Amino acid sequence: MHIGTPLSPSATRVMLLGSGELGKEVIIALQRFGVEVIAVDRYPHAPGHQVAHRWHCIDMTDPKALRALVELERPHIIVPEIEAIATDELARIEADGLATVVPTARATQLTMHREGIRRLAAEELGLPTSPYAFADTLEQLQAAIHQVGYPCVIKPVMSSSGKGQSVIRSEADIADAWEYAATGGRVKQSRIIVEGFIDFDYEITLLTVRANNAKGEIETRFCAPVGHVQVRGDYVESWQPQAMLPLALHRSREIADKVTTALGGRGVFGVELFVKGEQVWFSEVSPRPHDTGLVTIASQRFSQFDLHARAILGLPVDVSLRRPGASAVIYGNMNATGILFEDVDEALQVPESDIRLFGKPEAFERRRMGVAVASADDVETARARATACANKVKPCEG
Repeated sequence: MHIGTPLSPSATRVMLLGSGELGKEVIIALQRFGVEVIAVDRYPHAPGHQVAHRWHCIDMTDPKALRALVELERPHIIVPEIEAIATDELARIEADGLATVVPTARATQLTMHREGIRRLAAEELGLPTSPYAFADTLEQLQAAIHQVGYPCVIKPVMSSSGKGQSVIRSEADIADAWEYAATGGRVKQSRIIVEGFIDFDYEITLLTVRANNAKGEIETRFCAPVGHVQVRGDYVESWQPQAMLPLALHRSREIADKVTTALGGRGVFGVELFVKGEQVWFSEVSPRPHDTGLVTIASQRFSQFDLHARAILGLPVDVSLRRPGASAVIYGNMNATGILFEDVDEALQVPESDIRLFGKPEAFERRRMGVAVASADDVETARARATACANKVKPCEG
């Protein structure tokens, strides 16, 4: 294993496809090891653009544009960070030997599309999941809901951060939910998945790391479980560790190990699970750092971003928990460009707190513009501190 010098012929070049707040943290982690990073996103001045060696703005769902950029930059490693990518072309790029895709092109194809990963988990691996069905039209959606039953959740097969997701409790909800799902996906006219509602006690993200051991063999390691609160599928706070019964934790790790082993490759996977007592159901998996995992900035020796960078580069990892921690989202609370943030100094007076302001050029009412993190002797205190810190930050028009 060797790492070159950035901006030189020996450089180790990594290209991120998607350069939002999570990608930005991965870029920073990679640059600490002297990696030359190329950040790509669909809009200019994305958070990751601001810290990369070079950046590009393209439609990553356009296969010709994607291949042209890869041929121009010649990265050694490609790291997909969002769902809206021409994954078939990414597979061809990998097959042609142009770059290594992390974790693999196949994993990216399956997980960027809820149908692929759900069929892998439930039908091939036999993992416990909620009942589900798929629909391409309003009529098919009505039939799928009849099959799954009320209440149920519908969402585009390609979306992120809860976009396009609704809970349906009666026939009166269907038309609005269909319209919201049809327009909320990463691609237009995205297929819809209908999921039966599970009566769970809580949900977790089990950050699962596939990385080389001392013998150069890939091993699977698990971070402490991350608990979180979501509103319409969008995370608003998270904490680590989530208290779990021993058997539930064991089953969670078994499920995470099976699905990530099937996907293969190296890196951090965010495995989402529903838990009720000792029962565990698989929900989704992201082959990259997870938004709820922002808490690891405060709670772990190495954050999920550090772990992803290390795994990508074939370096040793350490998933140990340093201290209980929590995170709370800072929203834009307005529709504006170039906003300001006031009272950051007051926010950082909260004990053991820290803030990440993402630098997104445009704010929306419910757009995640930053995050507050905090640690403490226990989770409850950490959550209170993170929430207090986030609430003190005041976005305002520039």
